[in-house]
Amino acid sequence: MRGGYLRFEVRRALRDSRFLVFAVALPVGLFVLLSRLYQSQGATPAYLMSGLAAFGAVKAALDTGARTAVERGAGWQRQLRLTPLSGAGYLAAKGAVAMLVALPPVAGVALMAALTAGVRLPADAWAQAVLGTWLGTVPFALLGLLVGQLCSARNVQTYQGGVLLLLGFVGGLLIPVASFPPVLAGAARALPSYWLAEIGHGAVSGSGGPGPAPVVLAAYTVALGVAVVVRYRRDGARA
Repeated sequence: MRGGYLRFEVRRALRDSRFLVFAVALPVGLFVLLSRLYQSQGATPAYLMSGLAAFGAVKAALDTGARTAVERGAGWQRQLRLTPLSGAGYLAAKGAVAMLVALPPVAGVALMAALTAGVRLPADAWAQAVLGTWLGTVPFALLGLLVGQLCSARNVQTYQGGVLLLLGFVGGLLIPVASFPPVLAGAARALPSYWLAEIGHGAVSGSGGPGPAPVVLAAYTVALGVAVVVRYRRDGARA
């Protein structure tokens, strides 16, 4: 990855202040709303914090990666292939930026939970809930890139929104999986978003660790990484 191109992508992402504000405001607002809605059903603010921090990270990562569809449509990727920048460098820079913008939503939800909902955790549990959730977002950054490589600029928002709804609702980020019927609960466990939330759930429940979540997310990372590279090379062969 060339440092100059990475700096360009980071500056471009940070200049989009409206995107960054919305990326934080949406999951924080949902936390405030749902913590009151589910309070009577026994869902603790700490449990909801884990799911909504994961949701914010997933949304930010997907949105960032899916923007590559616009670049493809404008011919930007074809132009970059004429430069010394490698395909791996381009994809790595995009993934790094997706991870960068995924951190503020996680931190924002955690901060709101601590300030307004009285969530108190030991330092190691906070580290797992915040840093663990953020690091677990890697496969979703790749998923966003894959959506951007597969879709056109005209329909990428539709497909990206559908993927986000699937991961958010069925994956248990927006609705506690404990309230699901058995069949839907089983479907939730097949999605990577369920395991991302489990990193935070393990921290707030006092169980001591993330369980099998890192292994599952690592497997998704490998599979999605291969899919992104294959699709990018196919696009290059047609260019």
